[in-house]
Amino acid sequence: MSFVLVDTPRPHVALVTLNRPERMNAMAFDVMIPLREALEEVSADNDVRVIVLTGAGHGFCSGADLQSAGKVPNIDGLTVTSVARRSMDLLNAVMITLRRMHQPVIGAINGAAIGGGFCLAVGADIRIAAEDAYFRAAGINNGLTSAELGISYLLPRAIGTSRAFEIMLSGRDVDATEAERIGLVTRTVPAAKLLDTCYDLAEQIIGFSRVGTELTKRMLWSGMEAGSFESHMQHEGMAQLYVRLTTGNFDEAIRARRDRRPPVYED
Repeated sequence: MSFVLVDTPRPHVALVTLNRPERMNAMAFDVMIPLREALEEVSADNDVRVIVLTGAGHGFCSGADLQSAGKVPNIDGLTVTSVARRSMDLLNAVMITLRRMHQPVIGAINGAAIGGGFCLAVGADIRIAAEDAYFRAAGINNGLTSAELGISYLLPRAIGTSRAFEIMLSGRDVDATEAERIGLVTRTVPAAKLLDTCYDLAEQIIGFSRVGTELTKRMLWSGMEAGSFESHMQHEGMAQLYVRLTTGNFDEAIRARRDRRPPVYED
C-alpha cells in the first residue's frame, strides 16, 4: 500500500494525497520520505501546472506518529544525537521542497491539521479548508515547543504576530470559520465541494502563462525574506522585464482582449 498517491483529476492538475487514513495521515518517515519524493517528481513534470495537496479520510495530517515513527534510513553507526538531527533534516526537506516547487501548491485542508500537519498546511502557497477542518499547534500540549518545520516563521507572516503567538502558546484549536476570518485559509467550503473548489482555482491559474505564475510564486516567497522594500522592488522589476522582453505574452494578452478570446501563451 502506497502512503502517498498522485493522480491527475483534471488536465495539468496533480493531486497529491497523504494516504494513511487509519492514522490520520500521521508524519511517520514511511509517509514523509515518499511525500518529498512525490513532490519532487511532480515539480519536474512539465505537464503539471498546479498541485493540490490533501489527506485521505477525515484528516489532513495529524503530525507526529505517536505509535510508530517509522524507519529513518542510513543511520547505522550513528548516536541518538546524530539520528535526531538526521530525522529532523528529513522532515525539514519536505517543507523546503514545497517552497522550491515550480508550480503553485493549493492545500486542500480536509480535516485536522495538527502539529507538523499544521506546519505542512501553512507551507502550501494557498489554503482552502473544509468546514470541519481545524488547526492545532500541538507541540506545546505535549511538553515540547510549538515551533517546528518553519511554522514560527510562516504563521506570523500569514496571520500576524499577535494571533500567531496566541495560537502557538495556547495550543488551542482553530476551527475553519476562524481560520477564514483571520486569513489562515482563503475560503471555507463544504467538505463535498473541497476538491472541486481547489480544481476550479487551479484551472483559473492554468489559464495564465506558465512563466508568469511561476515567477509570481517566487516573488511572493522572496518578498517574505527581502532585506528591504527597495531591494525587493528591484527584484520584482527584473522579473517583470524578463517576462515582458523575452516572451510575447503581453502582446498576446492585448490581442486576445481585442479579439474577445482567451489568450494563448507560448512561453
